[in-house]
Amino acid sequence: LPLGLGYVEGVTHDYIRHGTTTLFAALDIVSGQVLTQCKGRHRHQEFLQFLRHIDSNVPEDLEVHLVIDNYAAHKHPKVRRWLAARPRYHVHYTPTYASWLNQVEIWFSIITQRAIRRGTFRSVNDLVANIEHFVRNYNKNSRPFVWTATADSILEKIQRLCEAIAGTGH
Repeated sequence: LPLGLGYVEGVTHDYIRHGTTTLFAALDIVSGQVLTQCKGRHRHQEFLQFLRHIDSNVPEDLEVHLVIDNYAAHKHPKVRRWLAARPRYHVHYTPTYASWLNQVEIWFSIITQRAIRRGTFRSVNDLVANIEHFVRNYNKNSRPFVWTATADSILEKIQRLCEAIAGTGH
């Protein structure tokens, strides 16, 4: 339903959600470009497929730093074995409740606002095509994200977060 002053966002009673997709994304922090894949699920099998996709698209002489959350699929034994066999890969897990430390989350916010939220998609294939179209256009004019906070202030926030999670900050 259209948004208006005094009206909350909503959908009509006959709205049908035609399915979902899992969007995997890797951000090149130098160029700002993203490498993506849409998958039907988010298990370790799909994550391994995405890692292979990254591997085939990143020149072999470059180191790859993966900044990822603590989702179970990311820590599966098969994923750990795959990564252990590839020394150019370095994994950095974000602390719980600190996804803001991962710059690809900025990009997820952008694609959500510009291409997905309030979208009407007739099928999962339609949704995936829309995502792929957005990614192609985004990468044509991509720019790297620049932190506006200092490293010290970020580290202080992380310390406060870790203390709060551990229960020492109360």
